[in-house]
Amino acid sequence: MKAQRIALFSTGFAAALLLTACGGKEEGGSPAPAPSPAPTSAPASSPATSGTVPVSNADTTAPGSELKVGDRAVVPFKYGNDKAGTIAITVKAIELGAQEDLAAYGDKAKGMIPVYIRMSVENVGGTDLSYASVRLRAVGPDGKSTGVIITGETPQCQSETAKRDFKTVGATYQTCGLQAIKEGGEVGGATFADSDSYKDKPVVWKK
Repeated sequence: MKAQRIALFSTGFAAALLLTACGGKEEGGSPAPAPSPAPTSAPASSPATSGTVPVSNADTTAPGSELKVGDRAVVPFKYGNDKAGTIAITVKAIELGAQEDLAAYGDKAKGMIPVYIRMSVENVGGTDLSYASVRLRAVGPDGKSTGVIITGETPQCQSETAKRDFKTVGATYQTCGLQAIKEGGEVGGATFADSDSYKDKPVVWKK
């Protein structure tokens, strides 16, 4: 399956878009009476519970929260027209790549430095979010846009989507989001704004 991804990557890479933007005891039965005055009790039965309690939207990270790399944010999430739930995003690293990593983009990537946002995504609501993908945006030190919009992936930053079993509490996958900055610029962090609650006040992970 991975070999297939690489093949698709190498043939379809040129179609990627690169643009510069402006600016969540049941007891056993009753003990049987004993003939002696001192009755003995039958041991109680306590069935073990399994799984994790789903997280509701009431437990999500507040809009505008500022986190650090390594922190976990719980956010409401929608994918397509028919999938919605709650996920947890943990940003593991925000790294700068080499300009050469964008060679497949040709002249469109001239003067651009790739930014790799490595993250873990967990289904904490227990709804069907199979095949969903999560996108974070890189921002500058001032929290504003880097001025670059880029889509696709590089060999150093492979974008993954949720598998078909991503519909139970605790299901997790790892992915890398490709972003970029202009040469000479700086990256200050990453933001999640792909939800109505966060459009104006995104969650920010500071680098």
